Amino acid sequence: MNPGMLYASLAFLCWGLFPLYFHAIGEIAPQEILAHRMVWSLLFLGIVLTVRRQWSWLGSLKAQPRVVASFVASAFLLSANWFIYIWAVNNGHVVDASLGYFITPLINVMLGFMLLHERLRRLQWLAIGLAACGVAWLTWQAGQVPWIALLLAATFGGYGLLRKTAALGALEGLSFETLILFPLALAYMLWLAWHGQSGFVNTDSTATRALLLASGPITAIPLLLFAAGARRLPLAVLGLLQYIAPTGQLLIGVWVFHESFTQERMLGFLVIWTALGLYAAEGLWNSRRARLAA
Repeated sequence: MNPGMLYASLAFLCWGLFPLYFHAIGEIAPQEILAHRMVWSLLFLGIVLTVRRQWSWLGSLKAQPRVVASFVASAFLLSANWFIYIWAVNNGHVVDASLGYFITPLINVMLGFMLLHERLRRLQWLAIGLAACGVAWLTWQAGQVPWIALLLAATFGGYGLLRKTAALGALEGLSFETLILFPLALAYMLWLAWHGQSGFVNTDSTATRALLLASGPITAIPLLLFAAGARRLPLAVLGLLQYIAPTGQLLIGVWVFHESFTQERMLGFLVIWTALGLYAAEGLWNSRRARLAA
C-alpha cells in the first residue's frame, strides 16, 4: 500500500471522528474549547519543531510583513472555522457541519475562479451548478438557508486559498497561526479562571480535563499525517480521499447522535454528492490525460 494513501486516509479518518471528541467535552463552552485547542496545539507543535530543529523559518518572517499579514488573516479564518464547527457539534448540527465540508471543494474552485483567475472547465461549472441546486433545495425544504454549512465552507475555503499561496509548509504554517492566536487564547483562559468561570477548573470530570489537554496532539497529528500524505499522492487522489471526513461526520450525526435526516434532506445531499462525483471524475480524467500526454 502506498504510504501516502495510508497517511492521508488516517488524517481524514481522524477528522471524521472529531464529532465524538467535541461531544465528549460538550460541557465546556465552545469558545473555551477553542482557546484550549490553540494553547495546547502550540505547545505540542513547539515540541515537534524543537525535536526536528525547525525553528529557523521564524526569524526570516521579520523581513516579510506580507507573509505575516496573510497568516494573521488565515489564523482568524481558521479560528472562526474551528469555533463554528465546535458550536455545531455541541448543539446538534453535525449533519449540517458535514454538509459544509462536502461542499468546501466546490467553494475552493469558485474562489480560485474569482480571486486567482483560474479557468473552469465545463464539467466543473456543471458540478458547481448542481451543488448550488442542492443547497437551494435544502434551503427551500428547511425554510432557512443552511448557514452553518455555508459558513464552514466559506471560512475553510478562504483559509485554504490563503494557505495555497503561503510561503510556509503545513507544520510551520499551523505553528505560526497558533502562535498568533496564542496570546488571545491564553488571556481568555486566564480571565475565565480569574472570574471562576473556567470549565477546565470547575469541572468534576478528570476525563474532560484530560481531553482538553489532549486537544494539542488531537489537532496537530491529523495535520502532520495529511502533510505526509499530500507529498506522496496526486492531487486527484487526495481530493477523493478528503470525502472520508465529512462522510464519517454525517454517519456519526445520523447513527450516533440520531439527528434528523429526512428523505427530503437526503435528496438535497444526493444532488450535492452527484456534483462532487462529477467533479472528482472530471479531475481524475484530466489528470490521467495529462499523464498520458507527458
